[in-house]
Amino acid sequence: RNLTDISLLKTFIHLRYVDLSENKLQDLSPLSSLTELLWLKVDGNLLTSACMQELSYLQVISFDRNNIKDMEGITHPRLATLSLKENKIQTMLGLSQDQLFSLQVLELRGNKLKSTAGLSLPKLKKLYLAQTNIRSLEGLEGLEELETLHLRDNKLETLDGFSSSMKCLQYLNLRNNGIGSFQEVEKLQVLPMLQALVLSENPCADEPNYRLEVLALLPQLQRLDKEVVEQDEQEEAMKIRQTRQEEKEK
Repeated sequence: RNLTDISLLKTFIHLRYVDLSENKLQDLSPLSSLTELLWLKVDGNLLTSACMQELSYLQVISFDRNNIKDMEGITHPRLATLSLKENKIQTMLGLSQDQLFSLQVLELRGNKLKSTAGLSLPKLKKLYLAQTNIRSLEGLEGLEELETLHLRDNKLETLDGFSSSMKCLQYLNLRNNGIGSFQEVEKLQVLPMLQALVLSENPCADEPNYRLEVLALLPQLQRLDKEVVEQDEQEEAMKIRQTRQEEKEK
């Protein structure tokens, strides 16, 4: 509706669900009166900051497709899902467990991050970082409850940065990066619960016996590139693994 002013909303103090998407808003300060707010969607506006007065009951926010440059000032204690897709964010710094101890889902697809450094959210379960120009993985060791990590369409050439403390990670999407060798894939052995891995459109996926090579390194996988790992593949990969182990011992 091309709204630029939402000051009228101050009087509707019992509103719980608000969708202000596809307007021309630059200021959300009138929402500070909505102390009962649970759910807020402000996609496709002209916001340059996600900073708002703390709202005690707010659980879901979507700031997709704005001009937000950082994640400072997001302090809602019950916030469980935060989406900041397709903004201009360049750093993970600004989100803190001190204020966001309930955050479980963080969506940052289509930003300009380059690195994962600065994230401190130990309760996070799902993290979406596709198409963010990431070249290095740093600071992931604190994500002890993370179950899903999307890193599709980035610029990763190495897989340093994963940690054995990430003991809940089950799904990892690395599609269309620059992973060229199985030595890099081997670094994923520190992830004890990894069950589903996507590596298609990486240089290593063009290598001979690609699936068997990956399964020999990561025998616990149940799905590789969205395809279920078959029993015969597991057996063949086990033979490769045993042969290499024997050669190593010799």
